[in-house]
Amino acid sequence: MSKLSAILQVDNPALDRAIDLYRDIASDHMRALSSTGVAFAPCDEVRAGRRELLEQLRRVGARVRNGGASVALGPLSRGCVACTGSCTSRSYALTNNCHRDCWFCFNPNQEKFAYYCEHPFPWRRQLDLLAQEDAHPACVALTGGEPLLMPDEACAFFARASELFPDAHLRLYTSGDLLDEALLVRLREAGLDEVRFSAKQDDPPHLVEKVFANMALAKRVVPTVMVEMPVIPGTEKQMQGLLQRFEEVGIDGVNLLEFTYAMWNWEVYESLGLALKNPPYPVFYDYVYAGSLAVQGSEELCLRLMLWAHDRGLGLAMHYCSLENKHRAQIRNLTEPYARINKCYAFDYDDFFLKTALAFGPDRAPVRSVLKARGCTELLEDDESDATSFHPRWLSVAAKAKGAAGRPVQLCVSYNVVVEGDGAPVFRELKVERVSDAPSVRLDDVTSRDDEAAGTLQSF
Repeated sequence: MSKLSAILQVDNPALDRAIDLYRDIASDHMRALSSTGVAFAPCDEVRAGRRELLEQLRRVGARVRNGGASVALGPLSRGCVACTGSCTSRSYALTNNCHRDCWFCFNPNQEKFAYYCEHPFPWRRQLDLLAQEDAHPACVALTGGEPLLMPDEACAFFARASELFPDAHLRLYTSGDLLDEALLVRLREAGLDEVRFSAKQDDPPHLVEKVFANMALAKRVVPTVMVEMPVIPGTEKQMQGLLQRFEEVGIDGVNLLEFTYAMWNWEVYESLGLALKNPPYPVFYDYVYAGSLAVQGSEELCLRLMLWAHDRGLGLAMHYCSLENKHRAQIRNLTEPYARINKCYAFDYDDFFLKTALAFGPDRAPVRSVLKARGCTELLEDDESDATSFHPRWLSVAAKAKGAAGRPVQLCVSYNVVVEGDGAPVFRELKVERVSDAPSVRLDDVTSRDDEAAGTLQSF
């Protein structure tokens, strides 16, 4: 909040209570996380360095998507478009077993991890159940564990998925070192459209070369070949070298993932001098993605690498996928079906939350007056919280209202998801934020279509 805004504001206990409620929830959550022994970086809600990097990327033609959670230079994989898109995208596994032992793997954080190391996933039943749903998937993925520990099952998976969903884009996640030409041909004949290799920065040289050779082999057999890997702070030179090698091999693109910590081996992170992003989420919620907390500095490094690759003329497509972007798919699935359930709420195609605008306490009456004079008849009155809600498209009109002694009114935006309550959908508020503190909130365009719906995305 600017000093001028602070001077012009009057006491508004109802607004303060709404803001403080969610600040207290966030503080309690942070205390609980800190009690596990992890270390957070100093709090930085502004993150000016990130904003400047995003602006630089915009200037060179990058598409900043999903409220800044995703950044694309060049075409996106169809799987990435569908991940947070309006169409169905599903991922399955054969097993949680893996012949690698990556210290940053978040699979152990998943429910029933040990069970599915001992037992196979019921993928045949899962695919059959998916086929019974009204909307068939645009994309189906096989991940793990390492799927190619079970090569026959992997081929059977893609054959069955191709049979059930002939129009779906089918992709495989693999470390890449168990591939050979015969297996690649079998997978392709079964319907595989895309391979995503997981390159490792600390692999021994002979294994690095083997994976690169298999990438080149895959390029001759499978339509789309990508790399998807987390970017660890402190590895900038190594990453630049890897990006150059990816370009030389001729892969189609690389997904740079924000590095995360999954709540099970903090000692390794601590030994490397790593700390966690603070605050960990723009909006606190019960997110289900197993990569639990983002590591400080990984996002900025990903964005710098994209600029570096652009400046050197590398041709491979690049996509930065943040931890927040993983959460976006969950939020969209919860909220988009209810985009028009209430005329005072808007579905925001940037971050996929349902949002309503709010005026509290002494600002309610002047805001109501201005809105009604301009034709806004849809208002929700909550006398218990001393709040008036209205559609965010009216924020710029409401901002013209004058409070006590002619001072500006204080307006807020509420972030919501929808949950089931007693057999009916119920709005669950997650955050209330002053508009003056939320420069990302668009005043009149909060319901504009995203780039996927507008058809502006290139994909391969």
